[in-house]
Amino acid sequence: MITRMVSLLGGLGAGVGLSQFPAYAQAYLQRLGGHVDALRRTVAEFDADAAALGLERQAALVQLAQGGEMGAQRAETMAATIDRYARLSSDLHELAAMAPVERALHLGRFAETEIASATLSAFEPAVPVSLDAMLLAGVGALLGGGLLWAVLRGLRRVFARRARRHDRLA
Repeated sequence: MITRMVSLLGGLGAGVGLSQFPAYAQAYLQRLGGHVDALRRTVAEFDADAAALGLERQAALVQLAQGGEMGAQRAETMAATIDRYARLSSDLHELAAMAPVERALHLGRFAETEIASATLSAFEPAVPVSLDAMLLAGVGALLGGGLLWAVLRGLRRVFARRARRHDRLA
C-alpha cells in the first residue's frame, strides 16, 4: 500500500515537473533568440569592418591576431564569438522547427549554461493547458511512478530476504 502511494505521489510529481517543459522551452527559445540577435549584430559589424578593408572574415582575424597582445586576445575573443553565434543559431533553428514534445527529446540543445540558468531563474511554472504539456505530464507521471514503484519493490524484496534469513538463523 505504501509502495503504491509513494509511486503515485512520485508519478504525480514527475508529471507536474515534466508538464512545465514546454513553457520552459519556450522561455529558453526566447532568450536564445535574443542572444542570437545580439551575436548576429556583433559578427555583422566585424564582417563589415573587414569588408571595408577588403578582407574576408578569416583574413581579418589573422590580421587582428598579428596586432600585438591585445590584437591577439581580441582575435581569439572574436573567433569564439563567431563560433558561439554559429552554434546558437543552429540550436535556435533546430529547436524552433521542432514540436514542443519533440524538444523534450533533444535536451542537449538546451545546454547553453548562461541561457539555461537565466531562463531557469526567471521561469515561473505555468498551468499545463496545452496538449503537449498534458502529454508530457502523462509521460512524466508514468515514468516517475513506474521508476519509484520498481525501486521500492526492489527494496521491499531485499528487506524481505533479509528478514527471512534472520528468521531462519534465529
